[in-house]
Amino acid sequence: MAYPTIDKPYGLKPVNLIGGQVFVGSTRLMEIATTANVGYGTDIFYGDLVKRVTGGTIEKDTGTTTATPSGVFLGCQFTNASTGQFQQQQFYPASTAVAAGTKIFAFVADDPDTLFQVVSCSGTTVVAGVSMAVIGSNMSLIQNAGSTITGNSAVAVLSTSTATTNSLPIRVIDVVRDTATGADAFVELIVKINIGTHQYTNSTGV
Repeated sequence: MAYPTIDKPYGLKPVNLIGGQVFVGSTRLMEIATTANVGYGTDIFYGDLVKRVTGGTIEKDTGTTTATPSGVFLGCQFTNASTGQFQQQQFYPASTAVAAGTKIFAFVADDPDTLFQVVSCSGTTVVAGVSMAVIGSNMSLIQNAGSTITGNSAVAVLSTSTATTNSLPIRVIDVVRDTATGADAFVELIVKINIGTHQYTNSTGV
Protein backbone atom coordinates (compact mmCIF):
# COMPACT_ATOMS: atom_id res chain seq x y z
CA MET A 1 0.00 0.00 0.00
CA ALA A 2 1.36 3.42 -0.97
CA TYR A 3 1.41 6.15 1.64
CA PRO A 4 1.46 9.90 0.95
CA THR A 5 4.78 11.64 0.57
CA ILE A 6 5.37 14.31 3.19
CA ASP A 7 7.00 17.21 1.36
CA LYS A 8 6.50 20.11 3.76
CA PRO A 9 5.63 20.87 7.38
CA TYR A 10 2.07 21.67 8.50
CA GLY A 11 2.44 22.73 12.12
CA LEU A 12 1.26 20.70 15.10
CA LYS A 13 -1.84 18.59 14.36
CA PRO A 14 -3.70 17.08 17.37
CA VAL A 15 -4.17 13.32 17.06
CA ASN A 16 -5.00 11.94 20.52
CA LEU A 17 -4.05 12.15 24.19
CA ILE A 18 -1.52 10.39 26.38
CA GLY A 19 -2.50 6.78 27.06
CA GLY A 20 -4.41 6.43 23.80
CA GLN A 21 -7.32 8.62 24.91
CA VAL A 22 -9.27 10.03 22.00
CA PHE A 23 -8.90 13.69 21.04
CA VAL A 24 -12.50 14.76 20.45
CA GLY A 25 -11.76 18.29 19.31
CA SER A 26 -12.04 19.89 22.73
CA THR A 27 -10.66 23.43 22.75
CA ARG A 28 -10.70 26.52 24.91
CA LEU A 29 -11.75 29.92 23.60
CA MET A 30 -8.92 32.37 24.28
CA GLU A 31 -9.08 36.06 23.47
CA ILE A 32 -6.71 37.74 21.02
CA ALA A 33 -6.05 41.33 22.09
CA THR A 34 -7.59 44.27 20.24
CA THR A 35 -6.77 47.98 20.48
CA ALA A 36 -9.21 50.49 18.99
CA ASN A 37 -11.00 47.58 17.25
CA VAL A 38 -7.81 46.35 15.56
CA GLY A 39 -6.35 43.00 16.57
CA TYR A 40 -2.89 41.75 17.49
CA GLY A 41 -0.36 42.44 14.73
CA THR A 42 0.97 38.95 13.94
CA ASP A 43 -0.56 36.19 11.78
CA ILE A 44 -1.46 32.99 13.67
CA PHE A 45 -1.95 29.84 11.62
CA TYR A 46 -3.71 26.54 12.26
CA GLY A 47 -1.09 24.44 14.06
CA ASP A 48 0.94 27.33 15.52
CA LEU A 49 1.85 27.39 19.21
CA VAL A 50 0.29 30.20 21.25
CA LYS A 51 0.82 31.50 24.78
CA ARG A 52 -0.97 33.57 27.37
CA VAL A 53 0.48 37.04 27.92
CA THR A 54 -0.06 39.79 30.48
CA GLY A 55 -3.70 40.86 30.39
CA GLY A 56 -5.02 37.34 29.79
CA THR A 57 -4.93 37.38 25.98
CA ILE A 58 -2.84 35.15 23.71
CA GLU A 59 -0.12 35.68 21.15
CA LYS A 60 1.83 33.40 18.80
CA ASP A 61 4.66 31.69 20.66
CA THR A 62 7.68 32.20 18.39
CA GLY A 63 10.15 30.28 20.55
CA THR A 64 12.49 27.71 19.05
CA THR A 65 14.87 26.35 21.71
CA THR A 66 12.71 27.83 24.44
CA ALA A 67 8.97 28.43 24.45
CA THR A 68 6.16 28.68 27.01
CA PRO A 69 3.00 27.73 25.09
CA SER A 70 -0.45 27.23 26.53
CA GLY A 71 -1.52 25.19 23.51
CA VAL A 72 -1.94 25.02 19.75
CA PHE A 73 -4.08 27.38 17.65
CA LEU A 74 -6.94 25.69 15.74
CA GLY A 75 -8.79 28.65 14.21
CA CYS A 76 -10.57 31.81 15.31
CA GLN A 77 -13.84 33.74 15.25
CA PHE A 78 -14.69 37.44 15.09
CA THR A 79 -17.18 39.96 13.70
CA ASN A 80 -15.81 41.52 10.52
CA ALA A 81 -15.63 45.33 10.71
CA SER A 82 -16.37 45.79 6.99
CA THR A 83 -19.33 43.44 6.60
CA GLY A 84 -20.66 43.25 10.14
CA GLN A 85 -20.80 39.47 9.68
CA PHE A 86 -19.68 36.95 12.28
CA GLN A 87 -17.07 34.63 10.78
CA GLN A 88 -14.91 31.68 11.69
CA GLN A 89 -11.71 30.84 9.85
CA GLN A 90 -8.64 28.66 9.72
CA PHE A 91 -6.08 31.35 10.56
CA TYR A 92 -5.94 34.74 12.21
CA PRO A 93 -4.74 37.54 9.86
CA ALA A 94 -2.52 40.12 11.52
CA SER A 95 -4.21 43.37 12.58
CA THR A 96 -7.73 42.13 11.83
CA ALA A 97 -10.30 44.94 12.08
CA VAL A 98 -13.41 43.96 14.04
CA ALA A 99 -16.77 45.56 14.66
CA ALA A 100 -16.83 48.07 17.52
CA GLY A 101 -17.39 46.51 20.91
CA THR A 102 -16.58 42.96 19.76
CA LYS A 103 -13.73 40.58 20.52
CA ILE A 104 -11.55 38.10 18.64
CA PHE A 105 -11.39 34.58 20.04
CA ALA A 106 -9.07 31.70 19.15
CA PHE A 107 -9.80 28.00 19.46
CA VAL A 108 -6.85 26.49 21.34
CA ALA A 109 -6.05 22.85 22.09
CA ASP A 110 -4.72 23.50 25.58
CA ASP A 111 -4.80 20.10 27.32
CA PRO A 112 -1.18 19.38 28.41
CA ASP A 113 -1.79 15.69 27.61
CA THR A 114 -2.59 16.35 23.94
CA LEU A 115 -0.37 14.54 21.43
CA PHE A 116 0.42 16.21 18.12
CA GLN A 117 1.74 15.00 14.78
CA VAL A 118 4.53 17.15 13.35
CA VAL A 119 7.08 17.03 10.54
CA SER A 120 10.85 16.78 11.09
CA CYS A 121 12.95 19.20 9.02
CA SER A 122 16.68 19.80 8.70
CA GLY A 123 16.14 23.56 8.40
CA THR A 124 13.27 25.81 7.36
CA THR A 125 10.94 23.53 5.33
CA VAL A 126 13.39 20.82 4.16
CA VAL A 127 11.86 17.52 5.31
CA ALA A 128 14.41 15.20 6.97
CA GLY A 129 14.02 11.73 8.43
CA VAL A 130 15.15 10.83 11.93
CA SER A 131 15.74 7.45 13.55
CA MET A 132 13.70 5.74 16.27
CA ALA A 133 16.38 6.90 18.71
CA VAL A 134 14.58 10.27 18.92
CA ILE A 135 11.75 8.71 20.94
CA GLY A 136 11.85 10.04 24.50
CA SER A 137 14.12 12.97 23.66
CA ASN A 138 13.38 16.68 23.59
CA MET A 139 13.54 18.80 20.43
CA SER A 140 13.46 22.43 19.34
CA LEU A 141 11.09 24.08 16.88
CA ILE A 142 11.52 25.69 13.46
CA GLN A 143 9.27 28.73 13.18
CA ASN A 144 8.41 28.89 9.48
CA ALA A 145 5.70 31.30 8.26
CA GLY A 146 2.34 29.70 7.55
CA SER A 147 0.23 29.93 4.39
CA THR A 148 -2.44 32.63 3.98
CA ILE A 149 -3.91 30.45 1.20
CA THR A 150 -4.49 27.25 3.19
CA GLY A 151 -4.44 28.86 6.62
CA ASN A 152 -2.06 26.16 7.84
CA SER A 153 1.07 26.55 9.93
CA ALA A 154 4.50 25.53 8.66
CA VAL A 155 6.08 25.01 12.08
CA ALA A 156 8.30 21.91 12.30
CA VAL A 157 10.76 20.27 14.67
CA LEU A 158 14.48 20.52 13.97
CA SER A 159 15.79 17.06 13.06
CA THR A 160 19.27 17.66 14.51
CA SER A 161 18.10 19.10 17.84
CA THR A 162 17.46 15.93 19.89
CA ALA A 163 18.76 16.32 23.43
CA THR A 164 17.90 15.79 27.09
CA THR A 165 17.74 19.55 27.72
CA ASN A 166 14.60 20.15 29.80
CA SER A 167 13.99 23.66 28.44
CA LEU A 168 13.42 22.40 24.88
CA PRO A 169 9.69 22.80 24.17
CA ILE A 170 8.88 19.46 22.49
CA ARG A 171 8.99 15.89 23.85
CA VAL A 172 8.97 13.04 21.31
CA ILE A 173 6.48 10.29 22.18
CA ASP A 174 6.65 8.14 19.04
CA VAL A 175 7.40 8.03 15.32
CA VAL A 176 4.89 7.74 12.47
CA ARG A 177 5.68 4.54 10.61
CA ASP A 178 3.23 4.95 7.74
CA THR A 179 5.21 7.77 6.11
CA ALA A 180 8.74 6.58 6.83
CA THR A 181 11.16 7.00 3.93
CA GLY A 182 13.37 4.11 5.01
CA ALA A 183 13.75 1.33 7.57
CA ASP A 184 14.85 3.84 10.20
CA ALA A 185 14.01 7.22 8.65
CA PHE A 186 10.85 8.82 10.03
CA VAL A 187 9.69 12.21 8.75
CA GLU A 188 6.66 12.56 11.01
CA LEU A 189 6.68 12.33 14.79
CA ILE A 190 4.12 12.13 17.59
CA VAL A 191 4.99 14.75 20.20
CA LYS A 192 3.65 16.70 23.14
CA ILE A 193 4.47 20.07 24.65
CA ASN A 194 7.18 19.43 27.23
CA ILE A 195 5.81 19.45 30.80
CA GLY A 196 8.52 21.91 31.87
CA THR A 197 7.51 24.47 29.25
CA HIS A 198 3.68 24.20 28.97
CA GLN A 199 2.13 27.16 30.79
CA TYR A 200 -0.23 24.89 32.73
CA THR A 201 2.46 22.62 34.10
CA ASN A 202 5.56 24.78 34.51
CA SER A 203 6.09 26.63 37.75
CA THR A 204 6.39 30.13 36.29
CA GLY A 205 3.32 32.31 35.82
CA VAL A 206 2.70 34.90 33.10
